[in-house]
Amino acid sequence: MKGWWWKGLSVVLLLYVVIVGLRTPLGPALVHVSVERIAPGEVSFEVTGYNTHFQEHAPHLWLENDGQKLCATSVTPISDAAVSVTFTVPQGLRESMTSIRAWDVKDGPLVLHEAFFTEGRGTGITETPCAIQETARTSFAFPNRAILNETIRNLFFHVPMWFTMMVLMTISFWQSLRVLRTGDLGADRMALSAVDVSLLFAALGLITGSIWARATWGNWWTSDPKLNGAAVTVLIYAAYLILRGSIPDGHKRARLAAIYNIFAYVLMFVFIMVLPRLTDSLHPGNGGNPAFSSYDLDSSLRALFYPAVIGWILLGVWAYTLHLRVSRLKALSDDASD
Repeated sequence: MKGWWWKGLSVVLLLYVVIVGLRTPLGPALVHVSVERIAPGEVSFEVTGYNTHFQEHAPHLWLENDGQKLCATSVTPISDAAVSVTFTVPQGLRESMTSIRAWDVKDGPLVLHEAFFTEGRGTGITETPCAIQETARTSFAFPNRAILNETIRNLFFHVPMWFTMMVLMTISFWQSLRVLRTGDLGADRMALSAVDVSLLFAALGLITGSIWARATWGNWWTSDPKLNGAAVTVLIYAAYLILRGSIPDGHKRARLAAIYNIFAYVLMFVFIMVLPRLTDSLHPGNGGNPAFSSYDLDSSLRALFYPAVIGWILLGVWAYTLHLRVSRLKALSDDASD
């Protein structure tokens, strides 16, 4: 790829992702209630929010059980992030879990799903249901998801690292096919450069993933098929570098390394894309766990996620071209010394 336009584009996109991605606030959300169970009768408790404005705009709150709504009898803001609320709970709640919802003109609709265990269940609420006209929040913010919270910003770094790694390994795979077809040592250098840079992005992917796992799953590493598959893939490609170092003859090294690289590329897809989807997994999109995009990737995240993917891939290809240029100069220097 000649020219500087795509290199400049990568810098602009990544600056946009870093600045906007870190400065954009997380959307408001309900994060905690002070009781775990609700029984028939009068129930009072506190609701805690995040990035909410309860004092500025007193919210409407209601319980939701099996699609039926029950409005609060009193709502008293304590602070922007806390409100005291009272409900008169009837006998007719049908489901074992009850959610709590809130709405105000600034924060928009908020919900804490399955916030309470329900006691004294019956056949349904007979009281007049709430009639609240909800409107969406208009301010630009990232979705506030349980467990993920502020770490949702890691989406702009962790996932594009793996996309970039796979693009570079695809380049390496294609160059290895060229080696087998033509015996071109230049193609062998391209394959090696692509693997070297892809392993850098794989290491960054493992590091950012480990940090994310610590924040969301409670451990730096779990015995998860996706994580283990990624680690095995890195080891397979590390063995590719060891194989190259053990063969002194250039043409023989190029052909053996190309054959190994083709098998490594296939195994990468097996360990990262296939096996995790066949077993239980904590990782989104694997083992019955819904994909990230199906419940978290809203329009505000897409506005930065797609530029992040393009920007990191372009940066990875740029690093690959620089690495290849250095390897060519080194090859010329070795030939001159001989």
